[in-house]
Amino acid sequence: MSESTTGIPAAIRRNHWMNQVLSHAEMRPDGPAFKFRGEVTTWADTARHMDTIAAALRRRGVGFGDRVLMLTLNHPLVVESVFAINRLGAIAVPMNIRLSPAELAYIVDDADADVIMVDQPLAPLVAAVGQLTGRIRKVIVFGEAAEGQEPISALLAEPIGDFEAPDVPEDTTCLIMYTSGTTGRPKGAMLDHANMTSQAITVIRVNNIFNERDVSFLTAPLFHIAGLGSIGANFIVGIPTVLHPLGAFDPVEMVDAWEREGATIVFNVPQQWQAICAVPGIRERDLKLRVISWGAAPASDTLLRTMSDTFPDALNVAVFGQTELSPITCALRGEDAIHKLGSVGRPLVTQQYRIVDGAMNDVAVGDVGEIIYRGPNLMKGYWRKPAETAEAFAGGWFHSGDLVRQDQDGFVWVVDRLKDMIISGGENVYCAEVENALFAHPDIVEAAVYGRADERWGEVPVAAVALRPGASLDIEGLQDWLGDKLARFKQPKALVEVEALPRNAAGKVNKVALRQADPVPVAP
Repeated sequence: MSESTTGIPAAIRRNHWMNQVLSHAEMRPDGPAFKFRGEVTTWADTARHMDTIAAALRRRGVGFGDRVLMLTLNHPLVVESVFAINRLGAIAVPMNIRLSPAELAYIVDDADADVIMVDQPLAPLVAAVGQLTGRIRKVIVFGEAAEGQEPISALLAEPIGDFEAPDVPEDTTCLIMYTSGTTGRPKGAMLDHANMTSQAITVIRVNNIFNERDVSFLTAPLFHIAGLGSIGANFIVGIPTVLHPLGAFDPVEMVDAWEREGATIVFNVPQQWQAICAVPGIRERDLKLRVISWGAAPASDTLLRTMSDTFPDALNVAVFGQTELSPITCALRGEDAIHKLGSVGRPLVTQQYRIVDGAMNDVAVGDVGEIIYRGPNLMKGYWRKPAETAEAFAGGWFHSGDLVRQDQDGFVWVVDRLKDMIISGGENVYCAEVENALFAHPDIVEAAVYGRADERWGEVPVAAVALRPGASLDIEGLQDWLGDKLARFKQPKALVEVEALPRNAAGKVNKVALRQADPVPVAP
């Protein structure tokens, strides 16, 4: 029956995080939605903040389909503001706080946005961006506002009045998440409410979230899809989200917060887990951890065993994905992590996938091909980039750019990025495969592999490594160690020692910078 015959407004039947918040505010108003620096924000608080900010933004000219920029840290008002923007049918555009003013100005212009919400410590960045683009007309500050700006407290102090939110269908774009742009200008991945709900279901499945006793602990920045993409499940199930302030990583402080807040679901990168497991007295702490998750880099078998010994009762889960897929596509459970070391796990059943050659033919089990996807977690396309969108969706599937191989048990190994492969003497050398081998070396803390021009072979692999304090390594010793681990043509032919690998604003290794700094000239 249609809405006109039933009298039931479509808006109240929508499945997106705004309605999920409203439902919890109605059914459990005093329950905790967020915890931050010891303060609790209830579901009723969240719903009130969402609608108050939404009404204020509407009075300031924000409407359906408009883009609102966000340059923020981690705290509840950031999430509530995303909800408020989406409540109007508008689109939140989180920006990476580590970008330069020129990089931010490009996003401002590309998103064609003129309202920005910013945390007070980052306000000078907005001023610098404003000198590069004249597009910004309204600056709303979380904290004390300078002249020409407006504090969020002013919006929150305004009455909601007769505000009535529009109907926001699930296929409405809610986020534009800009990719890091390691090979060129960043592209804005358009994610809609259906994407975020699908991702929430994925997280519920991966982390076995079945009841309201869990406490989710977020350390990932909210300007990254790993932040907003991981907490959607919390709004479906109705569990609290503890937001950890952004800043320098302190493993003792992290463990203290877990213990204080009763955290049950946590995520960290392998280097952080290594430091956490080394915290004195960690096994005697009163921790409630049920899921310990990791990703973004490989973990050694030594670290995985240490994590298992340190937290024997916790479910160990590795996740893998990319922004365009909201982001998780594969998961590796702890029981498989050792005997499938280096794998990103099995592709999740909430999507379709294939592994294909350049002609879109499925490759045989064990052969290398590009993994491609379809499903409800897949973005709508790149913002105002029809040619790039068409290329990414060639043949009706999303081309991830990840070259992988899959074993007979369904586990996937990423061997390289499609555009980051070395051809040496006619052989394909997949940098990620070599890097995975290097990560297991006891003296190597960080490693990245790139190609160097060579008269005989065309290209040869070079390893840039950061060593543990006091360690030494030369290329001959490395090749001897790799002798039974990699074919000779895959082994690095040179070793470049660095204090730390250069990384872009998204934390990814910047191989362009490595090539430019290479001691031997590298052909473009």
